[in-house]
Amino acid sequence: MWKNKLLLLAIVLSTWPLFLAACTPAEESGSPAAQTVETYLQALADKNRDQMIAASCAAWEGEAQLELDAFVGVETRLEGLACQVTGSDGEATLVSCSGEILATYGAEDRSFPLDTSVFQVVQEGGEWRVCGRQPK
Repeated sequence: MWKNKLLLLAIVLSTWPLFLAACTPAEESGSPAAQTVETYLQALADKNRDQMIAASCAAWEGEAQLELDAFVGVETRLEGLACQVTGSDGEATLVSCSGEILATYGAEDRSFPLDTSVFQVVQEGGEWRVCGRQPK
């Protein structure tokens, strides 16, 4: 009888990583939440205020405007943008991105890496909207 218990324990221990992997949220690129963050960041680089606000929840509109104001007067472009869902926090879906915003000050490019924060995306009015950003 103890041999059966030992065998069962060995099976459980050897398959435990599979159970953990099944419980870990998969990274999901191309999701509506990730696409919303990409739209938001593209609008930021394009300095398209209306599109940024449309991609923001009501509570985040002021912060979106502040982010946009930071790039007034400089040329900006996105490079290597890719976003994916990496988890959740309460009702918010968490989205991480790679790539960077390059801002040209005179003849010098300054890089603003996108992998230093996680975006919080929520559904508001039936649409996914950026509603926060937190450092990684």
